[in-house]
Amino acid sequence: MSGTLILVRHGQSEWNLKNLFTGWRNPHLTEKGEGEARATGKALKAAGIVPDCYYTSGLRRAQHTLDLMLEEMDIQNVTITRNIALNERDYGDLAGLNKDDAREKWGEEQVHIWRRSFDVPPPGGESLKDTAARTLPYYETEIVPLLKAGKTVLVAAHGNSLRALVMAIEGLTPDEILAREIGTGEPTIYKIGPDGKLVERVTL
Repeated sequence: MSGTLILVRHGQSEWNLKNLFTGWRNPHLTEKGEGEARATGKALKAAGIVPDCYYTSGLRRAQHTLDLMLEEMDIQNVTITRNIALNERDYGDLAGLNKDDAREKWGEEQVHIWRRSFDVPPPGGESLKDTAARTLPYYETEIVPLLKAGKTVLVAAHGNSLRALVMAIEGLTPDEILAREIGTGEPTIYKIGPDGKLVERVTL
């Protein structure tokens, strides 16, 4: 028996729209972001997917995304587990800055390194490697046993915490995962076998 893992990045946030580094800051979804979340909920419902377990981060944009999805799926009165292990990568001193302003301050090349290297963190923040170091143990401990038992698990989180999961699930290299774009509000669905390993990636 295989389990089903549904990974969804939160819908567009106000800071996505403004081109700001967000990290652990807590902006709301935009109207477009709310629409993305609802559209994903509708698509999952149309596909007949009914999750058994629900996980999200400690940040409101992911929590709101999950709430809107559940509303569209007509799912109520379920337990939602929120944990900062699923939070976005902490951008440290970059958080709240416009990405263009950051390039002007530190230089195009340095900002590119911080954004797209696997193990070089911005000042006061986390690299993707650091993010994976808190996200993956939580996934292995809390979520994988459910998948091994054949459960369907829905996770609403963030671009980089989801990259960490995708990297581990698909066995990608640091270069491969850094090139992977995870769109706002787009679900990635996996069938996971009883050994906890990937069986197949499913497209809605």
